[in-house]
Amino acid sequence: MFPLFVKLERLRLLLVGGGNVGLEKLQAVLQNSPATKVTVVAPLISEAIRELAVKHTGIRLLERPYHPNDLEYADIVIVAVNDRSVSETVAKQTRAAGLLVNVADTPDLCDFYLSSIVRKGHLKIAISTNGKSPTIAKRLKEEIGSLIPDEMDNVLENMQTIRQSLNGDFSEKVRKLNDLTEVLVAKQAPRPLSCWPNPDRPNGRRS
Repeated sequence: MFPLFVKLERLRLLLVGGGNVGLEKLQAVLQNSPATKVTVVAPLISEAIRELAVKHTGIRLLERPYHPNDLEYADIVIVAVNDRSVSETVAKQTRAAGLLVNVADTPDLCDFYLSSIVRKGHLKIAISTNGKSPTIAKRLKEEIGSLIPDEMDNVLENMQTIRQSLNGDFSEKVRKLNDLTEVLVAKQAPRPLSCWPNPDRPNGRRS
């Protein structure tokens, strides 16, 4: 798996599925890229998704079954339906059209995964287990998020201002930025996750 960040607001997203899983995927997209143009197609679209569509003008709702022609208006596809045969069909047709597809809870049909995201303003840290355990990814998100101060976004803004004002060649700028950010490097050992076994205890148990 090769991690990357996509400017989703420049792409057209097709979301196949209008239930709870579709809502979860749509919320994840809007939290990170609120201006993304999304077409939701499903025989039945939930009220929660309809409420999001009212708040986000870039969402288009098509309350009907998916049709292959829907791919003509998409650059990337997310499938969120509780039907393996439908998921396989949409995934196959999506790839035939030269597009990437994510199928919820079905790693073998995915071209990409939606990561757990730690967000502190402009700072984003994506966590993936290559589809092995979303639960661990969620747990790591909580732990890492608790370690990053809320003031980090102010730090980023200040660093951008400093970066733009630095003189010298590339190597000199890198050296100065490294000196400035050295304070952010923690010298202490990381806290162990409470859900992981402790090798110093018999049977891995905690006291």
